[in-house]
Amino acid sequence: MKKINQYKLLVAFCILPCWASCDYEEVNTNPYEVTDEEANRDGVAVGGSIMSLARQVFPVGTPANKTDIINEYQTSFNVSADVWSGYFSQNNNWYSGSNHLTYYLQDDWTSSTYTSTYTKAYASWKKIKENAEETGNMANYALAQILKISCWHKALETFGPIPYTYAGEGLLVVPYDTEQEVYTAMFNDLKSAITELTSLANSGAKVMEDFDLVYAGDPVKWVKYANSLMLRLAMRLKYCAPDMAKQWAHEALNHSVGVMTAKDDEAKISPNANYAFDNNIAYLASNYQECRMGTSMYAYLQGYKDPRMSKYFTSIKQENSLPGFDGNWYAPVPPGHTMGKGEYTDCSQPNMKGSTPTYWMRASEMYFLRAEAALEWPEFGNAEALYKQGIQMSFDENGVSTSVDSYITGAGAPVFVRVQSPKNSYLASEPTTATPAFEGSQEEKLEKIMIQKWIALYPNGQEAWTEWRRTGYPKLHQVQENRGSANGITKDKGIRRMVYPISFSQSAEDRANYEDAISKLKDKTDKATSRLWWDCR
Repeated sequence: MKKINQYKLLVAFCILPCWASCDYEEVNTNPYEVTDEEANRDGVAVGGSIMSLARQVFPVGTPANKTDIINEYQTSFNVSADVWSGYFSQNNNWYSGSNHLTYYLQDDWTSSTYTSTYTKAYASWKKIKENAEETGNMANYALAQILKISCWHKALETFGPIPYTYAGEGLLVVPYDTEQEVYTAMFNDLKSAITELTSLANSGAKVMEDFDLVYAGDPVKWVKYANSLMLRLAMRLKYCAPDMAKQWAHEALNHSVGVMTAKDDEAKISPNANYAFDNNIAYLASNYQECRMGTSMYAYLQGYKDPRMSKYFTSIKQENSLPGFDGNWYAPVPPGHTMGKGEYTDCSQPNMKGSTPTYWMRASEMYFLRAEAALEWPEFGNAEALYKQGIQMSFDENGVSTSVDSYITGAGAPVFVRVQSPKNSYLASEPTTATPAFEGSQEEKLEKIMIQKWIALYPNGQEAWTEWRRTGYPKLHQVQENRGSANGITKDKGIRRMVYPISFSQSAEDRANYEDAISKLKDKTDKATSRLWWDCR
């Protein structure tokens, strides 16, 4: 970056805490601080909000945050969706084992998830919205809309109805929209943002270049990402609203720029000379000694002789390690155990470093979405060819040189897993007989697409858990202990959604709004067993 850009970046980081803690207008004037006028003139005011939004898609901090953001990621994602997706288990038993891992939802953790996926993005987005209304700068607002949806669709797909269409309108109590209303609005907002940024790209201009942590202001890349996000959300509705799903999938794929197709299209935040952070999952594994390899991952990667296994997890040889097809040894950890910290310290960790990027979306996901679309609607292309392209792209993304054809022909089926430890024993049978060969019935081919998509999505547990709920694939190992059974939760169906935080119903006004939100769920009950609109198989 140029020196002026480094200055802007520094100032943006400095004023972010002010926006998070109070209204900007209420900050006392200081002759040595940046004023509103100066910040707006240099683009710092909006730039800081853009950075804040980007850092909230998945929580990403800086050294100044110490472990605050890492803890936020852990309670918002790593002990919930990252585990429920089958990717990880944990070397701890918080709340004496009655926690998200064993299907006993803890309110402080669900509150953390809502705050992380919705609340913390709101103030930054609203500030950009107000600036656009004052200045007419719609390119910045288009970028903010894309970032907002990147955050809020996680809240929508974790809890259900959220405030969306009336957000930012100055209402004291913002009403919740139905899931269908939110998806409709998100699609339209994405379409408007794509139109705005496509026009900007055609003019050769940049968008928030000095503050863009993802694409350095490249509007073409942002359009690809927005179209890809549209396709992701469109396919979410394949079972509950097939016509709507097909309409918006066409919209994304038929756009002049289209969706991600290459490795360098991926959306990620990486540390660089001007921006430093520790990868959350790496820190939770190596510093906290908690995040560990899940048994479902071992079952599939070992059975398929998948060359991504050593890319994803560390090898460790100890008394209870399991052999890897690649000559390494792996020690996965059972899902939903209640063993205390230390029982699974010497087990396989995520193979990540502090400098590993935080990925939002990668091109391989797009090929699997397109393969699923083509399987359902042949006009979308050749499902098998797209399926193979998805595997190849995932290999490329992970630095694997194995050919797709040799991988498919050499793979077996997932294996059973027996895990022994000093105080615990866990046995899980083979989760499925499906192999990577693209053959069989329509349903069998869908399972294969979803298995490979699951492997490629790693470590994005939020998206993987959502797709598992939508399709039922991949078939995962069940938790060892289910402490949510009193609330109707079963080992095979698991958590279908998080319940709203208790704080949502404490005041009379909030209680009325909360009850309105619950009335918009399919079964009109705020339970972890309540299925969301698209969870209908």
